[in-house]
Amino acid sequence: MQSHTVIFSKLVRHFMRRVPLAVGKGTLLSEVIRGMAEENASSAMVVDADGRPLGIVTEKDITHRAALTLGGETPVEKIMTAPVLTIPQSEYLYHAIARMRRRELRHMPVVDGAGVLAGMLNLHDALASVASQLMDQIDRLTHESTVEGLKAVKKAQVELADDLFDDDLPAADIQSLLTHINNDIYRRIIKKALAGMAAEDWGQPPVPFSAIVFGSGGRGENYLFPDQDNGFILGDYPDKDHTRIDGFFIELATRMSRDLDAVGFPYCRGYCMATNPLWRKTMSQWIKQIGLWGSKHHFVAIRLADIFFDFRPVSGPDPLKAERGAELAATLRRTVTDMVRNNHLFLKGMYEEESERGVGLGFFTRFITEKELEEYKGYLSLKFTGLLPLVGAVRLLALREGIAETGTCARIDALHELGLLDTDETDYLGGAFRLLTEILLAQQVRDFKAGKKVGYYVHPDTLTERQKDQLADSLKAIDNLRKRIRSDFTANVF
Repeated sequence: MQSHTVIFSKLVRHFMRRVPLAVGKGTLLSEVIRGMAEENASSAMVVDADGRPLGIVTEKDITHRAALTLGGETPVEKIMTAPVLTIPQSEYLYHAIARMRRRELRHMPVVDGAGVLAGMLNLHDALASVASQLMDQIDRLTHESTVEGLKAVKKAQVELADDLFDDDLPAADIQSLLTHINNDIYRRIIKKALAGMAAEDWGQPPVPFSAIVFGSGGRGENYLFPDQDNGFILGDYPDKDHTRIDGFFIELATRMSRDLDAVGFPYCRGYCMATNPLWRKTMSQWIKQIGLWGSKHHFVAIRLADIFFDFRPVSGPDPLKAERGAELAATLRRTVTDMVRNNHLFLKGMYEEESERGVGLGFFTRFITEKELEEYKGYLSLKFTGLLPLVGAVRLLALREGIAETGTCARIDALHELGLLDTDETDYLGGAFRLLTEILLAQQVRDFKAGKKVGYYVHPDTLTERQKDQLADSLKAIDNLRKRIRSDFTANVF
């Protein structure tokens, strides 16, 4: 199973080697040859004074070009291959493998967020981590970044989930991989939009920014077809520049949302998208907004904050500025964590909102099924009567304790480490999350393959007796947690 998670969730930096030899412009060819021999290296990188790659010299360059026509006193830049194709260390490994295979490259220089040479990726190392049967999946998940190409990626994503279920990969791990792929699609669409804007004389982003996703995407818990829940964090700028700068990001948000919808991420019905100024703010504006949410205990403010609190970054301006975008998101995460943990009245208000979500288990451990929607009468609404009550209760405890993690299982583990959940509670709640995820995701795959509407409803008759027993136990554990937080956030909140 490890080969699956390595290839689809690991980054280039996890597999890169150190650079065996890097030289500056002006280095003599004889010195380069000697250095390659001493390091037993098959290539040498040529870098500028700041360590950014300028070109590469390979054994082929030396044996086929330099040795026959040039002397040892020749500057290295005369024979290097330039410009050199590099890859960010934050890139997904499976993308690197696909790119290297298509260009028939044995190795590729890796750069950090500033574009400085950080290592070397060897194709053999990367392929050694991948089961051969996954190569077709890699090819299907790395289509070109056109709308049609990314539509094919979304379709391949469903096929991947089905294949991984067949390989008995845990559903929560499959969810994590789906989120990685979805966030990668976000990044590629934003990159495409920025390139299109630059070609139309919009220029480059006027300030650093980070695209963020909320909800299941922010928790790393995507199902097959999540809708768009996204926003922008922008670097601060003078008020006098607002029309110009915000105009740029309105255009970017419009293009991003349009292409996401075309690819398979439906527009958010609640307009929770970066095209809405409520979800497109500078860092200072976000901090002010969070403070206002925290000071108001109105249900609207609480619901908006509830949407926002699980955010995570998916993209910055470009790969070389990704660290700046991540820094914006990290700063905002610290602000949220610090603001909420000591705001008891706000947490109480959040509890009151969460308490409206009932658990789908009645008297004598009978499941509560859908009664109103005609097409789903008799079905279990496991997202709304199981998953969301669990996610909301765990989030509430995590916010109170200042836990910055957004994933539900990560929050459960962190609460256990703090002694807030004992070992049995941790096992039951973690098991409940994994079971609900497995049932829902498997149902979505079946519905997609059958050409049905993909949603979050499951008929009890599709469950085995063992699954029914496990589900009843899981819903009991969730209900017990909710009873506990009722005491924590009402009687003892002060």
